[in-house]
Parts: sequence; C-alpha cells; structure tokens
Amino acid sequence: MTRTRAASRWLAAFAVAMTVAWGAGFLWFVQIAARRAEPPPPHADGIVALTGGAGRVELALRLLAEDHADRLLLSGIGGGTELTTLGRRAGIDTSGLAARITLGRDAASTRGNAAETASWVAQNRIGSLIVVTAGWHMPRALAELRRAVPDVRLFPMPVQPQAGAEADHAPGVKLQMQEFTKYLLAVSGLSAWLPHREAPAALHPGSGSEA
Repeated sequence: MTRTRAASRWLAAFAVAMTVAWGAGFLWFVQIAARRAEPPPPHADGIVALTGGAGRVELALRLLAEDHADRLLLSGIGGGTELTTLGRRAGIDTSGLAARITLGRDAASTRGNAAETASWVAQNRIGSLIVVTAGWHMPRALAELRRAVPDVRLFPMPVQPQAGAEADHAPGVKLQMQEFTKYLLAVSGLSAWLPHREAPAALHPGSGSEA
C-alpha cells in the first residue's frame, strides 16, 4: 500500500511538473508569436510565403516589388488560383514580377511547405530566405524549414493582425494552444511520424509551377 501511495504521489508530482512546464512554454510561445517583425534585410536571395492566411501573399509580393529578394515562392497556392488574381487582391501589378515568382501548388501542410521550399531552394541556389507567414505560425514554420533547408539563412517576417482587424484574423487561445502543441512536435521531430496530407510526389517535388 505504501509503495502504491508513493507511486501515486510521484505520478501526481510528475503530472503537475509537466503541466507547469507546458504552461510556461505556452506563455513563451504566445509572446514570441505576437512579436513584431524586425525590418527585412536589404536583400535576400529569396522569399517564401506559406500561404493560407490573411496578409501573407500581400506582404510577400510587396517585399518582392520593393526588391528585397530576387525570387519568390508562394507555397501552398490552391489549384486554379493565378498570379494575376493574387496581385489584384494585393493591389500590386505582377506583370513585371511574374518571371521571378513560383506558384507552389503541392503543399497542404507546414511540412509540405518545407518540402516544397527545399526543392525550390535547391533549384534556384538560394542561400538566404525571407519567411512570410502568420506570427502564430512562424515558430513551427521555422522549425520545419530549418530541418528541410539547414544551410539556408532564414529571416522571419511574421504577419500580425492589424488594429481593428476582424476577430477571425486574430488567433484565439484554442488556436494558439493547438499551434504550440504542433510546434513541440515539429521541434522534437515527431511531426515526421504524423500522416502526410500531401501526395507522395509533393514531398519530393520537381519544379514548381511558374507564373
């Protein structure tokens, strides 16, 4: 009976310690995710936008138009969406930029984004990369990208909700908690064991679709 009580107390103490550690990590994650972006580098070899949220394509196109990089990958663009449509939504004339932009249509997850980016990086000899995605998504995106392109220097450019933005553009606590859990899986390497959302060919893509 004494051993059972001791084991129960040890398990309870362990559970409390893990809960405290998770909570402290989550608070750190929330602060990091809300951090405003540093100014972009004067120039990088490329830009990648992990699409799927408000403001990402717009910021990436603006950075390219301002000549902060030579090339741009829009990773995870849906099936029939064309560059002219994206440019019109962003208020940017893409006619003079089209030759420098790749529309990546295979990625359906952050891991897929990283795989698609790795293929594009190799094809275009990219050594430095501006990464555009939502602030709450940036830590996990960087974790996956660092594993996929370990020799490439990454410059995070998080997209944060603007003052007065609609509530659905701002991450809620539930979304942040889910994202923190996914971040832990990515950092630990356990995300590699999760089921793939892409077709097998998308994990080892050839050339992306040029706009």
